[in-house]
Amino acid sequence: MLRVLDIHTYYGNIQALKGVTIEVAEGEIITLIGANGAGKTTTLMSISAVVPPRSGEILFKGKPITKLSPEKIVGMGISQAPEGRRIFPGLTVLENLDMGAFLRKDKAGIKEDLDYVLDLFPILAERQGQAGGTLSGGEQQMLAISRALMARPQLLLLDEPSLGLAPIIVQRIFDIIRKINSEHGTTIFLVEQNANLALQVSHRGYVMENGVITMQDTAANLAANEEIKKAYLGI
Repeated sequence: MLRVLDIHTYYGNIQALKGVTIEVAEGEIITLIGANGAGKTTTLMSISAVVPPRSGEILFKGKPITKLSPEKIVGMGISQAPEGRRIFPGLTVLENLDMGAFLRKDKAGIKEDLDYVLDLFPILAERQGQAGGTLSGGEQQMLAISRALMARPQLLLLDEPSLGLAPIIVQRIFDIIRKINSEHGTTIFLVEQNANLALQVSHRGYVMENGVITMQDTAANLAANEEIKKAYLGI
């Protein structure tokens, strides 16, 4: 579904990604793990064209998307729940969800997806009229994921969904990630510092260090790898 081929991404003169190549097959969950500052978020931002790569190519379902604008990429079927949630704090829960469907015209489909995300996260159904900024951190993360789902993505990019959340909420979020993939068929590219949980829900994984992919394997093999255990799993 997605092929990231030898991309090099910069912030000014500082190179963040150095020849990154990643493939995502339809229907799978892949995870990208690595330390802070490794380039994980930049990888997602490059795919979304928020920070376009300076060289290399990104293909989505065989079509090049490297030169497209972020909204065109969303329209093609890729949406992102960004790091730090970045919901619209002054808008209600329902208005935030409406923003996720901004590019869509299919009213029946939008209503269907709204029912789906409110069923997925019942707390959001209870708080539809509440301002997003008054929600707890966990509820805001649920809203960010739901807003991304309202675009009806074929590929969902999730950036640090567990960041700053209590363990019980983190487990709930990861259960939902698995459910979105298994029941809804959505392909998921997960960036996550909680490598242990990320590898538990993923089919395959990539390891990134200093803007370079240093390892790739099945999630089970990575979780059993002694180097990964020591560096990322705290074992």
